[in-house]
Amino acid sequence: MINVRHPASFRDPAGYVIKCDNRLIRVIRPEFIEEYRELLATSWLHEQCQSRNVAAFRVLHVDDAIELLGHESADCLCLEHKIISFPSYPSEWPLEMLCAAAKLTLNLCQKALPNGVGLKDATPYNVLFDGAYPVFIDILSFEKRTAGDPVWLAHGQFVRNFLLPVLIDVHYSQPCHTGFLLYRDGIEPEVVYRMLSPFARFTRPFIGNVTIPIFLAAKAEQQRKTMYTKKILSNPEKATFILESLFSRLARTILNSSLRKHPHNSWSTYSETCTYLSDEYSRKIIFIESFLQASRPKRVLDIGCNTGHFSFIAARFGAEVVATDLDSEVVGCLWKRAYAENANILPLVVNLARPTPAQGWRNQERLSFIDRAEGYFDAVMMLAVVHHLLVTDQIPLVEIIKQASKLTTEWMVIEYVGPDDSQFKRLLRGREVLYGWFDRNVFEMEVSKRFEILRKEEIASSGRWLYLTRRINAQ
Repeated sequence: MINVRHPASFRDPAGYVIKCDNRLIRVIRPEFIEEYRELLATSWLHEQCQSRNVAAFRVLHVDDAIELLGHESADCLCLEHKIISFPSYPSEWPLEMLCAAAKLTLNLCQKALPNGVGLKDATPYNVLFDGAYPVFIDILSFEKRTAGDPVWLAHGQFVRNFLLPVLIDVHYSQPCHTGFLLYRDGIEPEVVYRMLSPFARFTRPFIGNVTIPIFLAAKAEQQRKTMYTKKILSNPEKATFILESLFSRLARTILNSSLRKHPHNSWSTYSETCTYLSDEYSRKIIFIESFLQASRPKRVLDIGCNTGHFSFIAARFGAEVVATDLDSEVVGCLWKRAYAENANILPLVVNLARPTPAQGWRNQERLSFIDRAEGYFDAVMMLAVVHHLLVTDQIPLVEIIKQASKLTTEWMVIEYVGPDDSQFKRLLRGREVLYGWFDRNVFEMEVSKRFEILRKEEIASSGRWLYLTRRINAQ
């Protein structure tokens, strides 16, 4: 049995997480056991676990903990959590998923408040998505509140990590996920302030969340010695009312901002404007459905999923689906539908040509998308995406097929779109001479180096073909 301490859990003084083969164990250090044992016994927390808002857990018997982790755990309190199999990060979430994580965080604050409990931090890294459903995973972020304390110390962190990224996405069309590649703990108000016009700085919602905090910062600097001193009110109900009002105001701002105000881009309406005729698209659907019916893959990666039509088909056949696209707007639309239909689909903003890098301390806190994906899926779908990688991103065909063979352990469904196709020509922009070598024979030859072609079918008059393949030496 191999025990590996999770590299993202080293910052928490109260405990850490260990992965033991396919089990996930949270270890609470001895000096924090009494506080958390009381919390773990509360009915409201168990209600949140049952409703999937908080990651479910069970307390391990000390003998089981010692058997798993050794005698170092004898004095600790150990919890076993259900593993969320494919972790994702805010740098891969569209606006809608970040808003969902924000709403969950505030909802838990509101639920915990009457029970004398609060959240000591408010980071989106406390949330993972189980399919399309957000789940709060860090039980050690809860702490016992001091009655009469009207301050939520995590308020600033919530603004930096949730509110400001949402606002600049909605008002300035700057996708919120991009900021998390630059800032570990969210966007500072000063950064947003420099983005705003003089007029915008004094309009809602920026005046209260950006401008006034910056104006007050100088005064706060002068009062730094007393600024973080706890100020306990004599009336606990008044303190509770202040916090309830804060949580409600933040929730309203997130809710009002969760609807996109900028126009759709060209890819968000691709399914309505693509070049397939209705019978051609039907043939494509039948091809995919026949593969899913016969092979029943358990985990499917849909690369370049767009609106996710084929992701939903795969999910209906029982697969766990991760659907990726570089367009945050279509990924957001896909997430809303998957959440509404309770589909087992995790939509992510990922560009395979420039996938999410590893991040954090020593590049180990958060794995790259490739590190998480390689070997995880038993089927990969690359539908109408190869020509984009080939032309737009200038990735050699040999590298595209090589990467595909690492992403799947068995099946690949891939679509050939040739130089005569109108969409291919649209991407070429006068560079036809650079791709005179590319045709279906070259495509099949390259695919055959790593996959066995089991079936192929022409599905469109423009020369589009679908291929069902199986990786050579698949186990």
